[in-house]
Amino acid sequence: MELTRTEQDKQRDLRRMKAVALGFLLGAAVVYVVARLYEGSPGATAAWVGYVRAMAEAGMVGALADWFAVTALFRHPLGLPIPHTAIIPRKKDALGDNLGDFVGANFLAAAVVRDKLRRVGIGARLGRWLAQPRNAERITAELSTAVRAAVTVLRDDDVHAVLENAVVKRLVEQSWGPPLGRLLGQLLTDGAHRKLVDLVAERAYEWVRDNHGAVLRVVSQRLPAWSPRFVDELVTDKLYAEVLAFAWAVHSDPDHAMRKAVDTFLMDFAEDLRTDPVTIERAESVKQQVLAHPEFQALVGSAWGTAKKMLLEAAEDPSSELRRRVRDGLVALGGRLTSDAELRFKMDTWLEGVASYVVSNYRGEIITLITDTVQRWDAEETSRKVELQIGRDLQFIRINGTVVGALAGLAIHTVSQLLL
Repeated sequence: MELTRTEQDKQRDLRRMKAVALGFLLGAAVVYVVARLYEGSPGATAAWVGYVRAMAEAGMVGALADWFAVTALFRHPLGLPIPHTAIIPRKKDALGDNLGDFVGANFLAAAVVRDKLRRVGIGARLGRWLAQPRNAERITAELSTAVRAAVTVLRDDDVHAVLENAVVKRLVEQSWGPPLGRLLGQLLTDGAHRKLVDLVAERAYEWVRDNHGAVLRVVSQRLPAWSPRFVDELVTDKLYAEVLAFAWAVHSDPDHAMRKAVDTFLMDFAEDLRTDPVTIERAESVKQQVLAHPEFQALVGSAWGTAKKMLLEAAEDPSSELRRRVRDGLVALGGRLTSDAELRFKMDTWLEGVASYVVSNYRGEIITLITDTVQRWDAEETSRKVELQIGRDLQFIRINGTVVGALAGLAIHTVSQLLL
């Protein structure tokens, strides 16, 4: 497996430290050989040579013993299948299980997570961070990227199917009569319909006023053919004046009888929509006609396309209204989190609850992720990965073994010389 840049650096450090530790062993061996040669030479009488030899000899023993101990963790020393060596490759799965249990007990406990989040004070930190416009802009940009990715990934046919099931099916299943009756009744009770009536009355008056000829033609077509022309003109002018006056009266008088009649009609219609089976059935018939109309089907089909286009354009444009509102909202939220202790407390409590729920209900899955990952690792690869992480520090054990062994050998030789 190809090593990452970080692993390559660690491997160089590991090799360097192995060379240093080996240098201590070789140095002790050279000193030992020189001391032995000096002891065996004719006329050698210096007492200090024995101390140097004993120190070098013990240093070699300590270096070799610690080399064996360190190497036995990762592989068989010298390739020999000595019992209780290559511990990590042999115990890989057990180490994964123990690591998972350790993480679960010490890091994924609900009390531990709550205490850590409480001491961190995420609400205050998040507030200070979001209050800076550049950070809010960064979050907005990331959200925009996520929105673009999500909208692009979604298949139009799937979205249409969801809209069909969520909107059209719900409209078909829901009776329109009673809800519309309740809505119309509430609007009439609140007087919200009066502006619509005002608009209709105003447009009716303006039409009558601006269409004198059309009104005259309609009236003249209803007059007898034998009537004299001047009589027709007098009648039509009189009727037009009456119609215009009536339209003006309805338009200008809020309490006109025609307006009250409209109110009464609408109230009765709203009541019929709620309670009259015939009216409810006719409303259902109208609903079926509306939903089956090609224009409505085309509207449902084009709704996603329009929404998709709007979302993509708003997400891509840094100056769009959507991104500006999101950015300003994040800055405002940061300011509130910074100044409002109650809001910070609510957020911290909510985060603690979420984290506690996750570790309480999904701790097993998280631990399984660790253990399964370790089990999937190759034994040799696992040993190599672990050695890259801690092998450099373990080489100090070999160095210390050489030094401590040498000092121990010197001490033992000194004591033996003093006692003997």
